[in-house]
Amino acid sequence: MNRDQITKSPEPEDSPNFLPIPTEGHVLQDIRCGMHEVDSGELAAPPNFHTTPTGEHLPSDVRFNADQAQKHGGPSTKSGLKPGTSVSRSQELDIRPSPPDDVKAGAGEPSGICDIFLIGISYLLVICTMPLSLFFCFKVVQEYERAVIFRLGRLSKGGARGPGLFFILPCTDNYCKCDLRTVSFNVPPQEVLSKDSVTVSVDAVVYYRIQNATIAVSNVANYDSSTQLLAATTLRTVLGTKSLSEILSEREHISHVMQSSLDEATAPWGIKVERVEIKDVRLPQQMQRAMAAEAEAQREARAKVIAAEGEQRASRALKEAADVISDSPGALQLRYLQTLTSIAAEKNSTVVFPLPMELMRGLGMKSA
Repeated sequence: MNRDQITKSPEPEDSPNFLPIPTEGHVLQDIRCGMHEVDSGELAAPPNFHTTPTGEHLPSDVRFNADQAQKHGGPSTKSGLKPGTSVSRSQELDIRPSPPDDVKAGAGEPSGICDIFLIGISYLLVICTMPLSLFFCFKVVQEYERAVIFRLGRLSKGGARGPGLFFILPCTDNYCKCDLRTVSFNVPPQEVLSKDSVTVSVDAVVYYRIQNATIAVSNVANYDSSTQLLAATTLRTVLGTKSLSEILSEREHISHVMQSSLDEATAPWGIKVERVEIKDVRLPQQMQRAMAAEAEAQREARAKVIAAEGEQRASRALKEAADVISDSPGALQLRYLQTLTSIAAEKNSTVVFPLPMELMRGLGMKSA
């Protein structure tokens, strides 16, 4: 391609058909990137180039930054990049999403001259008062503890310290200890209206532990009190969807639902809810008397049914015995004598009764 082949467009600059005049450097760059001529002498941008509204061919990796610059009022392609300007990767517009607040804060890095000055003075005091200052600069946390350090109000980089020995600056640093062991607390009795409109009083016990000490200190003012209040409200919410019979019979399921709900709600606080148990379900006195009367009536009904079944079985046995005795007259008389013997044994008295002739006749027939 020769420079003579590139001619100016007769159209004015504000015309939609206006094409900018590429410079020699731009044309050479396009040639190096694989540009080819077309019939009218115009240049077609390769896949890795982007044509701007002003007609420039920019690398594709600059496209996002240039568009973002126009949206944010920064140096745009129209005003800041002239036709023919070669754009390299080092000249990209640095328009990126702002970092999160915790990253923006510097994570303990000094953000001004005053901070640097105070930190320097603190180190100088530590050096001047050594070795006495060592007793104030080194702290120890136990195996089950973590220390979250704040330097000039900012969270120190590196996260929580421990277990073991760690260093602080007495004048600029302060720290907060967190116990990572499992902690339990009792949920006060909650008056809950069940699904079938019965008022019950239910209490529970919750077991939790700190999963992330840094989040537990920086994201919530008092994680212990917040977890207790949340457990009380969650208990009322879950029990409000259950009937009285479900509350009495499905304690394990209710505990599991509460544990899942609490664990999900306290995750942004760095808290892990391990277990929830329903301790006691108390009913009103009137409801207790009604349930006791119902249970007593059920027990009496079952007792009557059992007694009736026993009498039925006894009557069947008596009928079978009567059938056997009726088949043998001698057995009937012997049963008669056995009954008289049992009567005489009860009281010290003499009973005189005639000997039945049927008995003598039966004995005579047997002897013959």
